[in-house]
Amino acid sequence: MLDLTPETSSPRADRPASPAAQNNAAAPDISHFHLDNGLEVVVIPDLRAPIVTHMIWYRNGSADDPAGKSGIAHFLEHLMFKGTVKYPNSAFSDLVSELGGQENAFTSNDFTAYFQRIAKEHLGRMMEMEADRMVNLVLSDEVVAPERDVVLEERRMRTDTDPSAELGEAVQAALFVRHPYGTPVIGWGHEIEGLNRDDALAYYRRFYTPENAILIVAGDVTAQEVRQLAEATYGQIAARGEAPQRIRAKEPPSRARRLVTLNDEKVEQPAHQRVYLVPSYATAAAGEGEALEVLAHILGGGPTSLLYKTLVVDKKLAVAAGAYYWGQALDDSRFFLYGMPAEDISLDELDEAMDDVIADLLRSGIDAQDLARAKTRLVADAIYSQDNQTEMARWYGMSLTTGMNVADVQAWPERIEALNAQDILNAATKWLDRRRSVTGFLLPAA
Repeated sequence: MLDLTPETSSPRADRPASPAAQNNAAAPDISHFHLDNGLEVVVIPDLRAPIVTHMIWYRNGSADDPAGKSGIAHFLEHLMFKGTVKYPNSAFSDLVSELGGQENAFTSNDFTAYFQRIAKEHLGRMMEMEADRMVNLVLSDEVVAPERDVVLEERRMRTDTDPSAELGEAVQAALFVRHPYGTPVIGWGHEIEGLNRDDALAYYRRFYTPENAILIVAGDVTAQEVRQLAEATYGQIAARGEAPQRIRAKEPPSRARRLVTLNDEKVEQPAHQRVYLVPSYATAAAGEGEALEVLAHILGGGPTSLLYKTLVVDKKLAVAAGAYYWGQALDDSRFFLYGMPAEDISLDELDEAMDDVIADLLRSGIDAQDLARAKTRLVADAIYSQDNQTEMARWYGMSLTTGMNVADVQAWPERIEALNAQDILNAATKWLDRRRSVTGFLLPAA
């Protein structure tokens, strides 16, 4: 599958899983409250082992980068590991390692998050150190300049030498002609080169405040324990006032289908991708986000999906095909189709065959068994997610930083179950309009 998810992370971090499903109504007794300084807190009990996942999420991502400063959110994520006066250099990371824990960080369009997974007796120490770097980050030119080179090298390795990543950037830029989602999370290379210490500190002071943050703790804890520790650490940070406003350009109506083609000598297997501009869970009408989620699963969610069965198994036009919906976004988002053609099949033929699958779905309707299977699978995934406290924390963090609330997350399975076939068809008819899409062709050198 083409790597199209709009996220990036530092070299020390893996990427958060793209959530096909949220938490389940039968989840643990979630606690949700605010500290006096505005910090939002969510506690997810998991008493099976004496381990906790401690995450701090900031409501800012690459879409909040100032004009001409793309990549600053991700760059600052790197710089947050450079230390404070109290914990200089790599002292934070060194302690996590010494205590046998794990740490991570990642940046997306709409959020930046940091976390540690560690034995429960060290939770207070993690909170104290994370609260310290929320306000006391120390940056010098001697630290900033080399780390900027690290980010540039990361971009070269992940994008500039990877034709599929380059095509993905070009497709996103064509899909979002005004909205900042069209700018890569890591930033454009020429703009990263110009980032400096003042840019990083200005961005840090604007967004890294308690009012703009969400603390999520999952694991062997109670809400009272977390509240006491949070008040003793994060609660000591003075409030800054209201959280910063996230003002973004609005995307104009899409009226023309677009094709982006990339030829590269490194390409051995041609590939196809198509991305539609669709509403996210935050911007969709009631039930539309869930309908798009189920539609993506029916169309391309594995070997029983329509695209796979039709194009790979039956017609043998492709060696891979699928679809997915990126619903976790603060603004209008994306619905993806992807495929790799079989030998001697052109990308134009594969593109036309994908249209035929969608047209047949709209003409023939949705098979009751396919709909039941998709809904069951999505809700089951939500139930199974409860076995992983880190994923639980991530899904709540993604949801709360992109316009949803705790009740929305908990009621998600009920909304999935309530959908009928006509809801799915309505979503497909309304949003899978080629005029709202950009298609990308990845080909060997011409």
